[in-house]
Amino acid sequence: MAEQIPAGAVRKASAAGPGTGRAEHAGLGVACAAAGRVGEVAARLKGASFIGGCVARYRAAGFGEPGEGELRSWRRSWPPLMAALVRAGLSDVQVYLEYGTPGGSRRLDALLVAAGPDGGLVLVVVELKQWQSCRVLDDQRVMRSDGQVTAHPVFQVASYRSFFQHWRPAGAPRLDVRAVVVLHNATAAEGRTLRPGVPAVADIPVLTREDLSAPAGELAGLLGCADVVAPSGAEVAAFEAIRWAPSTRLLDQVGSVLQGSTAFALVGDQQDAFVRIRAAAARHLPAQAAGAGRESGQEGEKAGGAVITVAGGPGSGKTALAVRLLGHLMRAHPATSPRFVTPSGTLRAHLLDAARSHSAARELFPPASALRSAARQVRAIVIDEAQRIRRTGPHLPTDLAAVLEYVPLAVIFLDERQIIRPDEGATVDEIRAAARNLGRIHHHLELTGSFRCNGSAAYTTWVDALLYGTPVPWSGQAGYDLAVCDDPFHLQEWIDQATAAGHTARTTAGFCWRWTRTRPRGATVLPLDIHIDVPATTPDTGPARTWHAAWNAADTLTGPDGAPIAPHSQLWASHTGGHQQIGCIYTAQGLEYHHAGVIIGPDLTWTDGRWQGHPDQSHDNNLRHLTPQQYLPYALNTYRVLLTRGTHTTRIHATDPTTHRMLSQLIPPPQAISTATEKRPRRGGV
Repeated sequence: MAEQIPAGAVRKASAAGPGTGRAEHAGLGVACAAAGRVGEVAARLKGASFIGGCVARYRAAGFGEPGEGELRSWRRSWPPLMAALVRAGLSDVQVYLEYGTPGGSRRLDALLVAAGPDGGLVLVVVELKQWQSCRVLDDQRVMRSDGQVTAHPVFQVASYRSFFQHWRPAGAPRLDVRAVVVLHNATAAEGRTLRPGVPAVADIPVLTREDLSAPAGELAGLLGCADVVAPSGAEVAAFEAIRWAPSTRLLDQVGSVLQGSTAFALVGDQQDAFVRIRAAAARHLPAQAAGAGRESGQEGEKAGGAVITVAGGPGSGKTALAVRLLGHLMRAHPATSPRFVTPSGTLRAHLLDAARSHSAARELFPPASALRSAARQVRAIVIDEAQRIRRTGPHLPTDLAAVLEYVPLAVIFLDERQIIRPDEGATVDEIRAAARNLGRIHHHLELTGSFRCNGSAAYTTWVDALLYGTPVPWSGQAGYDLAVCDDPFHLQEWIDQATAAGHTARTTAGFCWRWTRTRPRGATVLPLDIHIDVPATTPDTGPARTWHAAWNAADTLTGPDGAPIAPHSQLWASHTGGHQQIGCIYTAQGLEYHHAGVIIGPDLTWTDGRWQGHPDQSHDNNLRHLTPQQYLPYALNTYRVLLTRGTHTTRIHATDPTTHRMLSQLIPPPQAISTATEKRPRRGGV
């Protein structure tokens, strides 16, 4: 057992034994911005090159490029934290700044690692905040003095603590995980407003500027380090060697949520595909001790096993099947540490929202940027919207190639007609060829049903004929309502009417207008970037006028009272207020709603009896450089997605008069919304 020492004089690591050198304490294999003993990091922090080194390591860890706000927070928050740790006598405790959880799903502002009185390790998760005063809105949110709504820091750091508690694998060192919030600019009175009276987080202190000035012994206690000693080099190495894996209990709980959700119910050929994939999983995923992940020495080892591709058009239920499959793998094969990866940030946000009751579940849904690292750590992976994976050349995307090479069971869902950019895409043929070259078994399944558009395969067939074949008149389909709207004013009225009736209704448009991502501090309205001129065609329509609308919000917009005005763009399709903004391909793909309004912008027109693309009318920087011929297939795929989001109704408006006339000739006059919404939507076509 490590010897406890008086506060203010933390025992130094032994001069003998492993891990005594500075480089060996630098956490070189850990995803973070900086690591080392507190005293060493505090000294390096004063050097002119320290921040630059942190940027390089941050980038190398796969976190991306830190923004100006991030850099500003480092410069302002790290010095007072490190000074407090040194003054508290914790110079020989190990510290990691910007510590990343597996896959980079979350980054902790700071993590302290020390030896505990019982021989295990003590981890202290530190959440740093520069701001001072705020108003608590609820358990999850606070409003800062500048009007910005953000996560409640106590519950935020509690979720980080939960990760370590639920992801500690069998055989890892014992962990005593603690947490603290540090508001280094706030007064004691300001800090008290953030101390919630909730038993689950009652042990998480909120420290303020006054607390950081406390006597050394008292300060160590406030930081959760009164009973710790400096870890030896071997103990630091043991911590850094942990390969975090979700516990069986966490997997069972999240799996139950996903399997029990009516949003992911399976019917028809989804059930058949589910049975076949389960059988493949049973064959290719041998039983292991729960929580073991890959056997010792097997991380990064090449896989045998199977690759399964599942293809289907819009509304065929790919996502519902993918999510139910993840739930099954979590419960039936927990030792595989299954993961769900999608290149769609919008879809990932909705899955995290579905599993939000389990704060340690975030790492089960790593971002697509972590796909290659996940491939070397898990034995089963489900990839949805695989056609959106980025590629850099003519060959299979390298991240997807890594999955085929290392993961024993890879189930890949895709729709080749939903490739919407030239720098992304994967096809079934490419995956099949790569799997065979690796000696992998390949299975392919097709989902042919339609669980969106009120089960109307006729509508999706009509859309495909409109965009890729010979347009034909819409003859109608029982239970599905399609019509054109002569102007965007009527379209918005229709969306508002449907929303007032209690249904989800959203409008999307081609990316033909600029999107102002930022807004002035304290703003309670979004920029009206979209503008469509509506001419006066007859005396009855009144004078010419211009319709203005806002794109979906880059960040959640709330009123002065904290009430939501506009949801974050990734939750635009489902959260309150989204009907008042216009969505685009990036916020709609993979999702559905009762009623869909679609604005076909000037980037796609029906001219001389055929579709023509106009990249000069696009504001998507990934596409503007293309020729019209190159742009056209991406535009057609984009509008195919937008036209197939509605479960019950679709209304179309085209800004180009010739295109609008063509659609009006194909589509009969509209039904009333009340008729179109008599039936509730069939789930399973998410």
